Amino acid sequence: MKAAVLDSIKAPLRVEDRPIPEPKPTEIIVRQRITGICYRDILEQDGFFPRAKFPVVPGHEITGIVTNVGSEVRGFRIADRVASLIYKPCGTCTYCMSGNENLCPNKVTYGENVDGSYAEYIAIDQKSAVKVPNGVGEYEAAIASCVTGMIVHAIRKIGNIKPGQKILITGAGGGVGSHAVEVSKLLGATVIAETSSPDKSEVLKSLGADHVVQFSERFDRKVRDIIPEGVDLALETTGNYTFEQALRSLKVGGGMIVVGNINPEPAKLPLGILILKGNSVTGSISSTRNDLGEALELAASGKFKAVIDKTYDIEDVNMAYSEIRSRKNTGKVFLKFR
Repeated sequence: MKAAVLDSIKAPLRVEDRPIPEPKPTEIIVRQRITGICYRDILEQDGFFPRAKFPVVPGHEITGIVTNVGSEVRGFRIADRVASLIYKPCGTCTYCMSGNENLCPNKVTYGENVDGSYAEYIAIDQKSAVKVPNGVGEYEAAIASCVTGMIVHAIRKIGNIKPGQKILITGAGGGVGSHAVEVSKLLGATVIAETSSPDKSEVLKSLGADHVVQFSERFDRKVRDIIPEGVDLALETTGNYTFEQALRSLKVGGGMIVVGNINPEPAKLPLGILILKGNSVTGSISSTRNDLGEALELAASGKFKAVIDKTYDIEDVNMAYSEIRSRKNTGKVFLKFR
């Protein structure tokens, strides 16, 4: 099978032939046709995840057909179609037992601690897998955990967004932001999309954005021109580039949920605003099995579609990384296996 390998920090990825993995007792082997690239994979190459082991097959956006199962696997069989969490939860800690396995302190992340999805065949633990319902496309299944499920977790479970409320989405032209526009609109919110690329405005409107504002030093003023009282919720997908202005866009009592950090440098936090306006800032990480299931059902309903920028052959993975680094993509970039 073909696999892309990251040998060390700052190294380009190389593609090699590898044997198909054999399952451990609780593992299933999944054959993939596509996998998504996450900006987290880019940051791993840059050295921002100290727990990453090298060499490693990056990637964690997993979907495909089960081709083999371990001796202790229950509930999955050969030919099942599955999607996966981006990690393997321990299944026994208080977080896992309460349905908050995304917070599991013992979880193992695919593509960082163990080999991930940049391979035609991948071994995943049965605790990570969820069956894909009929009617779900490959691209929608691939992003069901890292993108769609993560967004559902952030804005519905943590942000508790309600129909008619106003939400600001920063970095709306990217892989996470574009899908957050879709999901927020499906949940009945009024959506303000922020982007640094003027040429992405029409695409964002077609995805459901009610308003599009261009990135600037004070784009919060543009938000206030649209909604004078400020937004109920801000979904921060980029980090310190937009953090302060997103905070300034909130109404009194409004909240921000941070899911992205493409430049891992400290963000400026104006404490006076936070205190005087009674705002909250909350981090949200990944998705749970319930979030993954909800994301798959959303795709099965036909109401949600993946925003696909481009699909590269696995051999062109470094070219794909270059496109994402340039921030020219609108939506997700994928890899395919021939």
